[in-house]
Amino acid sequence: MTAKADINFQKDLFDAATNMRGSVAPADYKHYVLPLIFLRYLSNRYNIRKEEIDNLVKDPHSDWYASDEETQQIIKEDPDMYMSENVYVVPEESSWSHILKNAKQPNIKEILDNAMKRLEEENPDLEGMLPRIFQGSNLPAENVSGLIEIFSRDVFSANDERSVDILGRVYEYFISEFASTEGQRGGEFYTPYSVVSLLARMLEPIKGTVFDPACGSGGMFIQSEEYSLSRHGLSFYGQENVTTTARLGKMNVLLHGLNADIRLGNSLLDDKFPDLKADYVIANPPFNQDGWGADRISNDDPRLIGPVTDSNANYMWMQHFFHHLNEQGSAGYVMANGAMTTNHRNEREVRKWFINNGYIDCIVALPEKLFLSTGIPCCLFFLSKNRDGKGKYRERRDEVLFIDARQKGSLVSRKQKALSEAEIEEIATVYHNFKFDDVKVEDILGFSKVLKLADIKENDYKLTPGIYVGTEEVEDDGVPFEEKMTGLKVKLLEQFEESNRLQEKIRKNLEGLM
Repeated sequence: MTAKADINFQKDLFDAATNMRGSVAPADYKHYVLPLIFLRYLSNRYNIRKEEIDNLVKDPHSDWYASDEETQQIIKEDPDMYMSENVYVVPEESSWSHILKNAKQPNIKEILDNAMKRLEEENPDLEGMLPRIFQGSNLPAENVSGLIEIFSRDVFSANDERSVDILGRVYEYFISEFASTEGQRGGEFYTPYSVVSLLARMLEPIKGTVFDPACGSGGMFIQSEEYSLSRHGLSFYGQENVTTTARLGKMNVLLHGLNADIRLGNSLLDDKFPDLKADYVIANPPFNQDGWGADRISNDDPRLIGPVTDSNANYMWMQHFFHHLNEQGSAGYVMANGAMTTNHRNEREVRKWFINNGYIDCIVALPEKLFLSTGIPCCLFFLSKNRDGKGKYRERRDEVLFIDARQKGSLVSRKQKALSEAEIEEIATVYHNFKFDDVKVEDILGFSKVLKLADIKENDYKLTPGIYVGTEEVEDDGVPFEEKMTGLKVKLLEQFEESNRLQEKIRKNLEGLM
C-alpha cells in the first residue's frame, strides 16, 4: 500500500468551511465546497504536469527534447501530453491562481461558474461534473472568498508534492463529515468508513474488475484500491441513480487518482452495464425499497433467478449482483437483517436457490448504530462463484461461514459506532482462512462457525449467525452460586439504603428552599 502524507487538520478545515454558511441549506453546502476542492486539485495536477513537460522538452536526454523554443512550445501545448498522464488541461480562467487573484471581487461567484464552464469545454470527459451554481445561489460573495482562501493554504500548493494526496483525503473527510451532519439523508451517498473497509478487506480485491451498482460517492472504489497491492491493478465500474451523488462520486475517484466509469441511472430498472461480468461486486444498496417497479422487470430478464416482489427490492439487488459476477467472482454487500430470514414467498424462494446451489459463502451480523441513514439492524452477505475448488480458492461448496460481530464496535459519537482496525482484521482473517487452504478454520463459540448446507436447510434456510455460533462461554470465577447470590443480595440492600438516604437529604434541601 502506498505511504500517505500525515494530515491532522481536517477537522479545523471543515469547521472553518462550515462556519461560512450563508443563506444555503446545510444539506446543499457540500455542492459548493466539494467542487472547489476538486477545482484546486485539477489546477495542481495540471501545474505539476506542466512543470514536468517543461523539464522534458529542455532535457537533451529526454525523448521529448526540442532545441528551439517554438517546437518546445508546441509540445508543451499538446493536450495528449497531459491526458496520457490522466491530467486535465486547465485554461487560465479556471486556474486556481486566477481564482485566488479575483477572490475579493464582487463578481467572484460569476468567475467561479465561468471557471467550471471553461474546464468542461476544454475537457469533454468532465461534462456534467462541474456545476454552475454559485452565481444563482444566496451564498454571500464574502463566504465564497473565505472558502477560496481556506483551500489556498500552503499545504494545498502545487509546489508541495503531497498536495494531490492531501486534497483527495480532505475531500473524502469532508464527504464523511457532511454525511454525518445530515444524518439519514447523508447515508444516501456515504457508507461509513469501517463498513467499507471491512467489505474490501474480506473481498480482497487484488486485481481485476470491481463493480458497484449503487456507488454513491465512490467510497467502495477508493477502499478497494487501497487494499490492492499493485497501483492501478483494478478497474472500476459504477452506477448511481442520483445526479448530484454521481457527480460527487466522479470527483472523488478522480481526486484519488482513479479512473472509474460511473454512469447515471436506476440499476434495477435501467442497467447501464448489461454485459459486465466482474471479479468483485461490492455495494451498499438502499434497504427494503418498496414500490421500486417490479412490474417493469420482464419475465425473461437474464438477471432473474426467481420471482421478484414490489414490496421489497432486497432480493432483486442480490440477483443483480449475482448476474454481474464472472465465473470466479465474489460479491460482498450490505443488507437489512430481515433478508436473512424473510418468509415472503418470492424472497424465500430466491434465498433457497442461492443456498441449494452452493453460492452463499459467508454471512456477517453487524453491530447496531454503524450507519447514519438507518437504525435497521444490518448484515453482510457474501456470494461466490469460486467455491468449487477449481481456482486458487479451496473447495467449500457445501459449507457456509457464519460470523456474529454484533458485540464488536465502539461509539465514536453519541449516535454512531465504528469497527476498529483490529476488529476488521479479526473478521477478515477468519473469512480469508475459510476461503483458502493454508489455515483450518476453528469454530469460535459466540463468534464464528462453519456449517454444512444440510444444517442450514434443517433450520428452514435461515441465515442468521446468532442461530448457529452459540453463546460465548463466560469464564467460571470459582465462586459457588449460593455464595455469589448472598454477596449480590447484601450489595443490593446496601444500595437501597444509600438511595433512601439520598432521597431524604434531597427532601430536606427542598424544604429549606421554601
